[in-house]
Amino acid sequence: MNTSYFVTGTNTEVGKTVTACALLAAAASRGLNTAAVKPVAAGCEADGRNEDAVALMAAMTAEMPYEQVNPIALDAAIAPHIAAQEEGVPLSVATLSSHCREVVAAVGADFVLVEGAGGWRVPLGPRETLADLARELGFGVVLVVGMRLGCINHALLTAEAVARDGLALAGWVANQPGERMNRHEENLATLKALLPAPFLGELPHTPGADPSELATHLDIGPLTGS
Repeated sequence: MNTSYFVTGTNTEVGKTVTACALLAAAASRGLNTAAVKPVAAGCEADGRNEDAVALMAAMTAEMPYEQVNPIALDAAIAPHIAAQEEGVPLSVATLSSHCREVVAAVGADFVLVEGAGGWRVPLGPRETLADLARELGFGVVLVVGMRLGCINHALLTAEAVARDGLALAGWVANQPGERMNRHEENLATLKALLPAPFLGELPHTPGADPSELATHLDIGPLTGS
């Protein structure tokens, strides 16, 4: 079995990486070999590594060099296409999709996640976006909904865009990126009623929590077919 998904979010800073790490841990707990790719990351530490990519490396079971997990590491924590332009780094769907496919083929993991940057329509350049990368890969999409004011509109618009781009919304996760929002349960119930995909679970706001602990809040059955 080889199951691959593209992880996107309703916005930036909604917990895509936290969720991806929890999904990887949940898959590993089922005895699956796991791997992840962060094709583009903007915002690196002094060592040139992005903390999200490093977190993915720690959460997956596959042993991969950093450059394979995160081939494009941009220094500035700004929109990727702007950082890439300023740093003279070319970004293209063709190159990124080729890299992702090579990783999937080489690693041979049962469960692979490709994590985007920001939301669905984040630009890679004048004519391409991360949505184009997801379309080129053709993977099912997992949506991370940041539970804060405006999340219903953002989630529904993202789900519509994913469908319009011809991809399947394989599931969604509600993540609490900060303090619990007002009328949290009512918002969650509305999302469950309106989003056209399986609800995989809700992650509480627990900074520093181990992915294996967060994994207990998820049901990845809809993603693994079990």
